[in-house]
Parts: sequence; C-alpha cells; structure tokens
Amino acid sequence: MARGYARALPRAWQGLARVFTSLGDEQRQRILLMFQRGEELSMKQVVARVTEAKQMSRTAVVHHIGVLRDAGVLAAERRGKEVYLRPEPRRVLDAIEGLRGYIKEEYRL
Repeated sequence: MARGYARALPRAWQGLARVFTSLGDEQRQRILLMFQRGEELSMKQVVARVTEAKQMSRTAVVHHIGVLRDAGVLAAERRGKEVYLRPEPRRVLDAIEGLRGYIKEEYRL
C-alpha cells in the first residue's frame, strides 16, 4: 500500500470530493445535461423526462437528484407545493479551482 494512502482526505478536498463523486455517475451527468443555460425545471419535469425515456425508475431519479443537491451541484427551491431545480455551475468551477490550487501548492507547480 502506498505510504499515506490510508490517511484522511486533506481538509482542502473535503468539500471537493462530494462534487467530483456526484459528477462521476453517467446518469447524474445526463440529468445535469437536460438543463438549458439559465433554465429551472421542476422536480416533476425532471422525473418525467427521465422516466419517459425509460432510462431510470422514479426512485432512482430522485436518488440521483438528491446526490447532486447534497453536493451543491443542483440548487433546489420550494415554491408552493413544487420544488424547482437549477444547476449551480459556479460550485463545479469552484471545485475544479480548489483541486487545481491544491495540486499547484502540493506539487509546487
């Protein structure tokens, strides 16, 4: 085993790991790609689009949306009885920049 492999993730990576993990799944990528720039979709619309294409069950779609929301990649806002979702591209860019900064510092690039 590589030396230091078992140690905890660096503090700088703790928030980043969730973003990258959430983006690592093809189904979650498909959910994100269904949004147009600046578009908000209701949870019902997202579930309907994915289930109509017979790509996933409703339960699976809701799970994947939850992972994206927990990572901050999708924002959710309740309006009345409906929940509206919108991508948070700034969160993804911040994660990329955080990883980039860590690598530059760690490896003195």
